[in-house]
Amino acid sequence: MPVIKRPRIRDPLFHEWDKKAQKCGLRHTVYAVNGDQYTGEWQDNLKHGKGTQIWKNTGAIYSGDWKFGKRDGYGSYSVPDPVTKEYKKMYTGWWQNDRRGGRGMYFYSNGEQYDGEWSKGLRNGWGKMHYKDGSVYEGQWVKDKRNGHGVLRL
Repeated sequence: MPVIKRPRIRDPLFHEWDKKAQKCGLRHTVYAVNGDQYTGEWQDNLKHGKGTQIWKNTGAIYSGDWKFGKRDGYGSYSVPDPVTKEYKKMYTGWWQNDRRGGRGMYFYSNGEQYDGEWSKGLRNGWGKMHYKDGSVYEGQWVKDKRNGHGVLRL
């Protein structure tokens, strides 16, 4: 009985190219069209896992956890000093849905700092604020304002 060999059916070439272009798993630096760069883990073409993002227009750096293309989990955000060009940490803590959420510490440019709870990018919950004049407020915050029980030491 003769054996008939048929040519193997192949997908069109663009299917193979598209499959290679998909970002999934750990990748080297990927540059966006606007000049931003990201180094880290991907899932289904979205930043997902550990990674570092550098924004070209501001020079800011975020290093931490990502979830489906948004900052989510623990991470730190730093910006370059306009005079010395050295990076200063602005926020270290938890993120939720690309905003500060959970517990974290924020360092203001005027020397003040807040250590406490955040919700939707605003101070919300229990926190401690150190002002530049030396006074300290420790107490409750609601929507970025002191509200509820607290102690202000002058």
